[in-house]
Amino acid sequence: MSDETTLILREAAPGVRIVAFNRPKAANSLSTAMGRELLAAWTDLAADPTVRVAILTGEGRFFCAGADLKERNGMSDAEWSAQHRIFEDMAAAQLACPFPIIAAVNGAAMGGGTEMTLACDFAFASETARLGLPEVGLGIIPGLGGTQLLVRACGPRRASEVLMSGRHLTAAEAVDYGIVNRVFSAEALLDETIAFAALIASKAPLSVRALKKLMRQGPALPLAEAMAMELGEYNFLFTTADRREGIAAFNEGRTASFEGK
Repeated sequence: MSDETTLILREAAPGVRIVAFNRPKAANSLSTAMGRELLAAWTDLAADPTVRVAILTGEGRFFCAGADLKERNGMSDAEWSAQHRIFEDMAAAQLACPFPIIAAVNGAAMGGGTEMTLACDFAFASETARLGLPEVGLGIIPGLGGTQLLVRACGPRRASEVLMSGRHLTAAEAVDYGIVNRVFSAEALLDETIAFAALIASKAPLSVRALKKLMRQGPALPLAEAMAMELGEYNFLFTTADRREGIAAFNEGRTASFEGK
């Protein structure tokens, strides 16, 4: 296994962590080592109650070019499968994070890079970003949720167009398709993303986590069950210290100080 540090993790603002792919010379492609580091990072961050929002981005000119095909070249079927199991665990750990994750797509996001973008709660992108799922041209298909997450983001007809052609989308097209929320200049992207993450981090963290849970799980349920789940979260939240702090701050004309309690 390479001794390179494939990720950079840092605090960008109170409660806001940046997780940055750090293989710029390899277009931030997803290696076995990076898969292991991402799995550990998401697992550790999910267990840290001080984390309120995470930002996923890339060092250098690229976001993530997908799996490292140079590393995969010559792999046996067994080796390929073993590597992919690491990637599956990594993707599952990202999806299981209880706090919001925002993608700051600073450049090319291909294959697994687009899948990790789709696994985020929403995404901002630079004007030069490109996204795509080109696996159909390699004799495979997306294997980290791309087919399912893309359909949920942009609907079956547009998802079929992207998946079956393998074509790349510009940042503007990705906004039109519902994959990306907003586009910024390359220079402004990370600052704008951090500012928005800090805004979310300033809100009641238990409320934010409840919103993520409901939006992720509710659509798969019958409406009555989903609404009952919403009511259960609501009934819990109004008993919390943060709810009392929020109402007090409103009435006293000050900024609320939430503690996640």
